[in-house]
Amino acid sequence: MTKIAYLTGEYPRATDTFIQREVAGLRQNGIDVLTCSIRQTGVEHLVGDEQKIEAANTFYVLKAAKSPLHLVRCHMRALSRAPIRYFRALKLALQTRPAGVKNLLYQLFYFAEAAVLADHLRQNDITHLHNHIAKASCTVAMITSEMGGVPYSFTLHGPDIFFEPHHWRLDAKIERARFVACISHFCRSQAMAFSPPDHWSKLHIVHCGVDPGRYDDVAGPVKTDGTKTGNNLLFVGRLAAVKGLPVLFEALTKLQSTHPDIRLTVIGDGPDRDALETLAQPLGETVKFVGYQSQTEVAKNLRTTDALVLPSFAEGLPVVLMEAMAARLPVITTRIAGVPELVQDGACGVLVPAGDVDALTDGIARVVSDAKLRESMGVNGRAKILQEFDIAGETKWLAQIFTAYQNGKTIGLRPERKV
Repeated sequence: MTKIAYLTGEYPRATDTFIQREVAGLRQNGIDVLTCSIRQTGVEHLVGDEQKIEAANTFYVLKAAKSPLHLVRCHMRALSRAPIRYFRALKLALQTRPAGVKNLLYQLFYFAEAAVLADHLRQNDITHLHNHIAKASCTVAMITSEMGGVPYSFTLHGPDIFFEPHHWRLDAKIERARFVACISHFCRSQAMAFSPPDHWSKLHIVHCGVDPGRYDDVAGPVKTDGTKTGNNLLFVGRLAAVKGLPVLFEALTKLQSTHPDIRLTVIGDGPDRDALETLAQPLGETVKFVGYQSQTEVAKNLRTTDALVLPSFAEGLPVVLMEAMAARLPVITTRIAGVPELVQDGACGVLVPAGDVDALTDGIARVVSDAKLRESMGVNGRAKILQEFDIAGETKWLAQIFTAYQNGKTIGLRPERKV
């Protein structure tokens, strides 16, 4: 059995349930996955049994490194086992640091963490290290790979990594990785922009996915006479500026005269929650904030809503859109990054320009006013998920990639799909 480790900055998180599904899917495909995280998850993220179980079985690097004796022992073992690799790892940490004294200190912290992680991987006979989110934790993964001699790969999401690709040395990470899993063609194109053509063959498309079966009881046939107004809207996501919620609130204000019964439930939390709740106060009962919800609770909310709205300014490829489409809900979202690869405008939902209040207002009005349109979009969206974004198929494909690289074989950009 292939034995690998998964690393990310914080695991498990309520906002990153797609990583939990991916880990579970790989295990079902015969890959033994050891989960590792730089930081320990806050209790606010342990909103379901899935998160609690994963948290209990995850190795936390910083928690282990807080013991000075353990930290020193890890470094001494790394140095004594492979002194050349140890100093090459230190050189790599220094060479890939961004400018400035503060960044130098951070890079030395990453080097210190790498020794702790490398020691843990060695003790558990790990043959490959995979990272999610190509920022700080991926820097630790890259240094760990050099120090411990374990090959690494990573999943590239965006959008924030593309804001500062030079700061995070995306070029060096791609160059040194055994392979890179890109969540969309758009994401892969950004990786191509920061790597020479001789590395492009190791950039593979691996979608984040969902389990359509979780939404079977939500996604039954819709019975309608085509006249019912779908006034219940849902937003699921981190409450941060990049999600564009003020634009949605402005659109709802415009819609109140023609759709006085329209309602929005906001699931999620984040740094801007207080400011957003204040901004939404003039809308009264139109907007309800409910905080973090478990995967099961999100699925329950999908049963009582008519459409999902995601007015983001920047995204990778939002899993919440996949969840809504799997539940046969129309989605109203922005035409950015890899989103058009998932949502076909007019067929699965409505795509609008990011930040365009009038377009968002019109898109919402169009969907909530037409039950037959919502039904057809829901059916088309469900079919799209079954064909290209089913987690079972994506993790089977990812398992094939891990196995192929471990056996020194070549593998394609994407698996062939039956139409």
